[in-house]
Amino acid sequence: VQLQASGGGLVQAGGSLRISCAASGHTHAIDVMGWFRQAPGKEREFVAAVYWSGNPTYYSDSVKGRFTILRDNTKNTVHLQMNRVKPEDTAVYYCAAKRGGVGYRSLYDYWGQGTLVTVSS
Repeated sequence: VQLQASGGGLVQAGGSLRISCAASGHTHAIDVMGWFRQAPGKEREFVAAVYWSGNPTYYSDSVKGRFTILRDNTKNTVHLQMNRVKPEDTAVYYCAAKRGGVGYRSLYDYWGQGTLVTVSS
């Protein structure tokens, strides 16, 4: 499974941005897709996850109500719609995929290269 993240960039606080992750290869092996982020000087943290079927979805408390993870069945793509962004959302965002449907916060098998999101105040 290969994952290609895209869509990062600079956005003003309060604005919106959508980042995407295209999966290719043996996508039939994927059970869960997730987004993680790592800010400078901090550890990588879980952001959101969705089962390959499109539901259910899960979010960290810091993004719940502002971010939405969406599964595009026609394109083997998962989007992260980021609304009402804050400067503390600034980070490199990584998409990841895992086999097996147990848990969604850890033990991912495949990782994308990351896309930088910068939120200006």
